[in-house]
Amino acid sequence: MIDTHAHIYSEKFENDRKAILDRAFEEGVEKIFMPNIDLESITGMLQLADLYPERCIPMMGLHPCYVEHNYKETLDQIRPWFEKRHFVAVGEMGTDLYWDKTKLKQQQDAFREQCKWAIEMDLPIVIHCRESFWETVALINEFPEGSLKGVFHCFSGGMKEADTAIGLGFYLGIGGVATFKNGGLDVVLPHVDLSHIVLETDCPYLAPKPFRGKRNEPAYLSYIAERVAELKEVDLTTVNEHTTQNALKLFQMTA
Repeated sequence: MIDTHAHIYSEKFENDRKAILDRAFEEGVEKIFMPNIDLESITGMLQLADLYPERCIPMMGLHPCYVEHNYKETLDQIRPWFEKRHFVAVGEMGTDLYWDKTKLKQQQDAFREQCKWAIEMDLPIVIHCRESFWETVALINEFPEGSLKGVFHCFSGGMKEADTAIGLGFYLGIGGVATFKNGGLDVVLPHVDLSHIVLETDCPYLAPKPFRGKRNEPAYLSYIAERVAELKEVDLTTVNEHTTQNALKLFQMTA
């Protein structure tokens, strides 16, 4: 299995990070892709990437919830990192109308700028769009068709949203929401081909059942994979094989 979105560098793992990673690897999680969120998260993320160079893989970007009035200066500090070392994606980036609706314009500007980076460097984008799916689609459509690729992280929309994301050439990042009783993905995933799905935990957030409400961790990816297998009416091996290959393709990596 591959966890395509995990904040394993978070301070919430400060006291037991090695044990958490050991457990994930024992559970069959081969790689963990780490999205950056702001300037403060870079150091810890890169330290972890250096400790586990084949398994903890970094990306670089500015999370929409950390887009402040000085976002242009922040982006100016993030951009040079792509010249310093290799990142597999631009992210986590996007828009968020759940926590704060007053910064949408700044988030849109930051989104456009990071899309330009992705096109320039031929990298995928990892999109956060909490309660702002269609606003995000509108931004993608500002760019030439097919020029952007990536994943809608933490996908929780309906069939219309799924079809739209797939039609744009993006993957759906499926996480703990798939296991929630009222998460809504139980009526979506049966109709989505496995070729369009990657798995993620978004740890330490959004732990799947039976851990909902507790700290999430990469080892719990197996519960998400099992739920996808159940909804797709296929065996777990099939889900793991397809989603692993999709993740490698998404991030332009070999096994």
